Amino acid sequence: MPDSSNLINIPVGKLGIIPLESSKALGEKVDSYIARWRAERHNEHKDSITFAGYEKDSYILKSCCPRFGSGEAKGTLSESVRGTDLYLLVDVVNHSITYNICGQTNMMSPDDHYSDLKRIIAAIGGKANRITVIMPFLYESRQHKRSSRESLDCAIALQELVSLGIDNIITFDAHDPRVQNAIPYSGFENIMPTYQFIKTLLRSTPDLKLDSDHMMVISPDEGAMNRAIYFANHLGVDVGMFYKRRDYTTIVNGKNPIVAHEFLGDDVEGKDVIIMDDMIASGESMLDVAKQLKERKANRVYALATFGLFTAGLEIFDKAHEEGIIEKVITTNLTYQMPELFGRPWYESADMSKYIAILIDHLNHNASISSLIDQTERIQARIKEYKEKGTITDNYKAPKVN
Repeated sequence: MPDSSNLINIPVGKLGIIPLESSKALGEKVDSYIARWRAERHNEHKDSITFAGYEKDSYILKSCCPRFGSGEAKGTLSESVRGTDLYLLVDVVNHSITYNICGQTNMMSPDDHYSDLKRIIAAIGGKANRITVIMPFLYESRQHKRSSRESLDCAIALQELVSLGIDNIITFDAHDPRVQNAIPYSGFENIMPTYQFIKTLLRSTPDLKLDSDHMMVISPDEGAMNRAIYFANHLGVDVGMFYKRRDYTTIVNGKNPIVAHEFLGDDVEGKDVIIMDDMIASGESMLDVAKQLKERKANRVYALATFGLFTAGLEIFDKAHEEGIIEKVITTNLTYQMPELFGRPWYESADMSKYIAILIDHLNHNASISSLIDQTERIQARIKEYKEKGTITDNYKAPKVN
């Protein structure tokens, strides 16, 4: 891990973490890491007034968004946030939360989660020292550009958050990070989970051969090519790409249906193949690519995606695994994970809570996070360890201050 000596900097303010209901589980794990690290950390200035409240059992500030019978809601805070350095966590695609409206049960949509975020910001009322929103799945990120007479939802949301007083926005693997151009004077970090993917893949698969003769990385479309190239360069393997041939005369569910996936790349016969993408929505596109790779006599197919939404359920992946089309699926815990996922033999979860905790810890100290975002050294160290030992261990130690 990066040198933590910069953490002797005076904190921006007392640390406060507000995980909305949608990110409660992730927020609690992040909080646990930070509380443990700060209890173990040695600092000669720890008892000074500038570090007051630095070491606590928990940094989570209680909040809620109760609703009236009409479906209207309000944001409330249970304690003071004056002068606090706040970090708000929200998962806008968590479909497991419901609320009642006129006696009917409604499932919370991304719009509802985004509205609750704004309500909590409004409850803060400008009293915080600084507010950072950690929104792993960027709200409306799939509607990031205008190609006809249509809305530009993601850009509007970013501008709205900045107008509400947000200082920084942290997201992961944005569908198109160029949308940050909508807020050019505000903090925006788009972070890739490449290190966590490689770590999870190597831990869970002991017999991979990391060379171009036995492995290949595939982009399922042209939009995912950059992340596939980055991943492949670290592993030292070749890259291939599918492009989606669409029917532009028809619109189904708001988009043009895919007619076929066409492949560009070297022969995949006998090779383990990794498919990289930002999300698995229904999963049909990912599985179609995997099926075509198996038809080209690929060995094992691994599907890696930052966000596993599984909007069409898990049965299609169960069937694909039984038929030998998919060997393993790896997604992160940045968004809601259905409990039944963890019982599937084909699924592995890449835990991002420690990484988010490190980011918050550094940002609270106004320390640079450049070394955290650039994960090259850590990735190469893990690949070297795997090649030498056939496995990797979690040798991370809590940051310490001299």
